[in-house]
This record gives sequence, structure tokens and C-alpha cells, in this order.
Amino acid sequence: MPISTIVDETAPSPAISDARLVEETRSGDNDAFRQLVVRYEKRLYRVIYRFVRDDSLAEDLAQETFLRVYENLDQFDVSRRFGPWLFRIGVNLTLDYLRKKKRRGRMSVFSEISPDQPLNPGTADPRERYDISEEVSRVIQEIPEKYRTILVLRDLEHFSTAEIAAIVNRKEATVRWRLAEARNRFKTLWTRRLGEHQPQSDVAGLTEQSDDQDE
Repeated sequence: MPISTIVDETAPSPAISDARLVEETRSGDNDAFRQLVVRYEKRLYRVIYRFVRDDSLAEDLAQETFLRVYENLDQFDVSRRFGPWLFRIGVNLTLDYLRKKKRRGRMSVFSEISPDQPLNPGTADPRERYDISEEVSRVIQEIPEKYRTILVLRDLEHFSTAEIAAIVNRKEATVRWRLAEARNRFKTLWTRRLGEHQPQSDVAGLTEQSDDQDE
């Protein structure tokens, strides 16, 4: 259940700035915080889902993110943008969860076919029941975290370089370098996993976006 339905059902007022809503929340106005929740909950859920690929878990982590935001709202600098701060908390919470899960040795395996073994186009693909977005997601999971995070935020969620820099707390130059590295790694893994017979355009659709398009 979306957290906004727990807080209230009334639609937010788009005329009020995030900074103003933060100040009003700090003054005890819970309706102001509800408006922040409604304003960001859909995208926050979507970003988290990109990493965990589980509806229920994404909802739980999104709700936990908003709870942490509420508890730490006094630490937020209203001279900065609220959105990147919120997404930083959400992404960090999600990555912490995945690290703990990995340490417990409970990471799932996609299939019995080795990622290094190209598919034979003359035989049936046992993974064909998965759509292309699922396959892309699973290839992305093979990329190291510091590159994968940038790739997801930029090429799947279309955050700007400046926004990503604020979310991951790195310089924009670092974000650009990691994005280029992530795209190169994706292309290599994609070809290795699906073989040369997979249309290159499917890879290009994810990776050939310009880093400067929305800045």
C-alpha cells in the first residue's frame, strides 16, 4: 500500500515548493509532509524497484525511506534541493539492503546457463519467457555497484548528471567517468550473455543516450 494512502488521500498542491513544505513539516504540519510523500512516492518506488526487482520489497523500502526522511528532516539544508536528498537516502537504504542480502549468500541465480556462454540461435532459449527489460536488468546486476548505480539512475531513470552527483555524493566528473565505464561494461556483458545474434539496437536503446541531454 502506498504510504500516501496511509497519510491522506488528498492531492498535493503543486504551487508549494519543497523547501516550504519542509519548513511547514518542521513546524508540525503533517499535511505538508503528506504532500512531499505524494509528490515523490511514485518515482522513489520506481527507482528502488530498479535495484530490487520486487514489488513488495520496493514498497517496504520506499516507506522506510520516507520514515527516515521524516526522522532526519531537521538535518536537511533547505538551501539545497529536497529531491536528491530524499533519493540519496532511498538509494543508500536499498544498496545497504542488497549488500546484507549478498553477504547472507541469498542472491538468486538467473538460470543454469553461464553468463559467459552465448546462446545458440538454432536452439530454443529457455529464458525467452522473460521480456527484454528483465534481461537488461539481470545483465545490469552483473556490473559492480558503483557503476551499476550510476547506470540505473542515468539511463533508466534519466536523472541529470548534477542530480546523480548529489544522490551519490560524488563530483560530476566522477559521475561522468563511471557512467562511461558502466555503459562499456554493459555492452560487453550483454554480448557475452546473449551472444552476437542479439540485435545491437537493444543495447543501444539503453546505453547510447547522451549524458548531456537533460542538463
